[in-house]
Amino acid sequence: MTISLNLYSTAFCHLCEQAEVLVARIKQEHDVNIKIIEITSDHDLLAKYEISIPALKRLDNNQEIFWPFTINDIEYLIRG
Repeated sequence: MTISLNLYSTAFCHLCEQAEVLVARIKQEHDVNIKIIEITSDHDLLAKYEISIPALKRLDNNQEIFWPFTINDIEYLIRG
């Protein structure tokens, strides 16, 4: 079963860049679909995540993890 994740991010965010590296590694090892969401293009997302990006959300159960997170944290999120 493919797990869908959203990575909430914004441009010029070095922490977001680090999170993108981690999710790219996860994508190579697990059956996941990861969409990077630019929060500045949506007022509601900006209000919700502005001070907590990067954030990773599992879409089927709405679980979220916030930076700082590790490969192990992402794997735990995937296992649900």
